[in-house]
Amino acid sequence: MTASSDLQAPQLAGADVLRSLFRRQASTVAVITASGQRPVGFTATSLTSVSAEPPLLSFGVGTTSSSWPVLATARWLGVHLLGEHQRELAATFARSGADRFAPPTRWRSGPEGVPLLDGVLAWAVCEVEARIPAGDHRVVIARVHAGDPTGTGRPLLYHQGRFNALRD
Repeated sequence: MTASSDLQAPQLAGADVLRSLFRRQASTVAVITASGQRPVGFTATSLTSVSAEPPLLSFGVGTTSSSWPVLATARWLGVHLLGEHQRELAATFARSGADRFAPPTRWRSGPEGVPLLDGVLAWAVCEVEARIPAGDHRVVIARVHAGDPTGTGRPLLYHQGRFNALRD
């Protein structure tokens, strides 16, 4: 195999390459919640399945996030997959300084006191198994204990810095 002569020389480096690379990847939009003195939550686009047996998932969270102090010690958390009709909810949980659980957000206390959002495509209550340092983030690995995957609608996606709907 020979090198292609039409390859462009890289123009970005480090963090810029990473950001540009992942702007091109469409990601599921999830909201992660936990309960502390007050409920906390944030929009995540890094949710991934880790293992079916045991049922594990992972996501990344920045250590400068307003939710991190609670997530750093929370035993239980909620994972919510958002539908395309929930762009504003995704934006609320992504916005710094927002009162994320104030109306119009609809939620209830679920198993283990985890805040559960209403109207989502699917939710799970998970027990944290590990918090792994990764640069300015932590990768959280959690075991799914309960959930409801029966919500209706199509998933909300994040691509090119915007919330998008799935197209056929």
